[in-house]
Amino acid sequence: METLTKTVGAESKMTQTMTGAEAVIQSLLAEDVDTVFGYPGGAIMPIYDALFDYQHFINHVLVRHEQGATHAAQGFARVSGKVGVCFATSGPGATNLITGLADAMIDSNPLVCITGQVASHLLGTDAFQETDVLGVSMAVTKWNCQVTKAEDIPGAIAKAFYIARSGRPGPVLIDITKDAQFGQLEFSYEPCEMIRSYVPRQKLDMERAKEAAELINSAKKPFLLVGQGVILAQAEQEVLNLVEKADIPFAWTLMGLSAMPTDHELNMGMLGMHGNYAPNLKTNECDVLIAVGMRFDDRVTGDVSKYAKQAKVIHIEIDPAEIDKIIPADVPLVADAKEAVCALNELVLPNKHTDWINSFRETAAIEVEKVITQDLFPQKEGMTMGEVVRNVSQKLNGDGVLVTDVGQHQMAASRYFQFNKTRSNVTSGGLGTMGFALPAALGAKLGCPEREVVAVIGDGGFQMTLQELATIFQTNAAVKILILNNNFLGMVRQWQQLFFEKRYSFTEMVNPDFVKISEAYRIPALKVERRENLDEGINAMLESEGPFLLEVIVEKEDNVFPMVPTGASVSDIRLE
Repeated sequence: METLTKTVGAESKMTQTMTGAEAVIQSLLAEDVDTVFGYPGGAIMPIYDALFDYQHFINHVLVRHEQGATHAAQGFARVSGKVGVCFATSGPGATNLITGLADAMIDSNPLVCITGQVASHLLGTDAFQETDVLGVSMAVTKWNCQVTKAEDIPGAIAKAFYIARSGRPGPVLIDITKDAQFGQLEFSYEPCEMIRSYVPRQKLDMERAKEAAELINSAKKPFLLVGQGVILAQAEQEVLNLVEKADIPFAWTLMGLSAMPTDHELNMGMLGMHGNYAPNLKTNECDVLIAVGMRFDDRVTGDVSKYAKQAKVIHIEIDPAEIDKIIPADVPLVADAKEAVCALNELVLPNKHTDWINSFRETAAIEVEKVITQDLFPQKEGMTMGEVVRNVSQKLNGDGVLVTDVGQHQMAASRYFQFNKTRSNVTSGGLGTMGFALPAALGAKLGCPEREVVAVIGDGGFQMTLQELATIFQTNAAVKILILNNNFLGMVRQWQQLFFEKRYSFTEMVNPDFVKISEAYRIPALKVERRENLDEGINAMLESEGPFLLEVIVEKEDNVFPMVPTGASVSDIRLE
């Protein structure tokens, strides 16, 4: 692959006659793409035919559903920092991408999705497997386009990669008609470096940066929030330098998990609905709130009319559309997080906030007593999600990649998994897509094969995309699958218990035999029902050289606390 990639790059300004389908492959190679997730079909067959000659240079992963392709590409992108690439055919193949595109859009994952389309003379005729994928995907892509001429393919792909990875990353879609794939062109490839009227990064306003530094220097109770923008900007060390220099306690959003080491002395935990007690309460006590690379979504803020009203807000965010969208900023810094925090590090003075930081720890002790001890060291017979996650995390020494689905297990894992390295948390944060974890874990393992990848999934979410077990078996990706089975749609049941008078309306599940399902896909599996067997089961999973599925039966009606009820203030966070 390396030789061919270099050849393409070196000859980028030379021309070669080839088909549009081959131009797709050559363009991907020019962008250093080595992995594609996809599913073939009629309208994309010319591209797959061209790919046949390049399969030693591009690893094509044959998923079992196009939604799985997008989530796998997301997992790949999140751990590797590269652009994830998907192929799908027209009609249902293309529409099956939509959930993944929406997920990638809200979570800022860079994807390039290439769909086949019916021949251009059939557009608008309701031909077999014709769908207006541009119209359907417009709201869930950063950019999309349709290509009807072979000669336009290299330029469209170059533009797609530039848009996907620049500024606030996101998914793009290129729809290529079948006649464009068959057509001939003189191929040359020029990477895209700018697009007129598209400004992915604004220049940092230094006067604003000075205002922000003055606020931080005069603050008595500063508090810094770490979002995924810190990871995307590779600003982890710069943020650490800032909080250590100015002695600022910090907390992370769900998407900001793993940006810094979990056990850093200034890390006060996770924000939001099921985050930690202290950072939620202290949000409404701080005098300066510094938000870095985050968007103040409703799961973080609760009732915005009661959110940090006493504080001056500094909002560092690359996307100007996020400024003042939810929480008004006293000092907005529209910039790449790394650039902005680097500037602040030059302007901020060393400081100490010992009493303020100690107040976090005193509040945290309440959560330890009322919640964490029962979660991690339960005295009851049934197992808790927290103790299972803690056991796995301890055996990985903070070096593993955690991939979670959506629900109670997601919150338990996010609260109790320990991180030592950045890009170690892959989850569906904004869209909350059940079925995300299994294919995303496959993509994460292929994107970072040297690291242990553990997919923590609930029994409900697992059944939404379990067909990707076949993809995991076929690729022999050593994904460790941990199903925390409570035979319920646990989070919905929790809400029904707390807010709907225990009317468990259609949330109890009669589940299949997950071990037999896994074994049917030729993936070894084990079921643990008693605490005394948990350690042995986790060891078997982690010591397995290939993929492995471990099902653990946990308490049926456990709840995840703390919890900020919907519509309540973060100050109203409940411990029980």
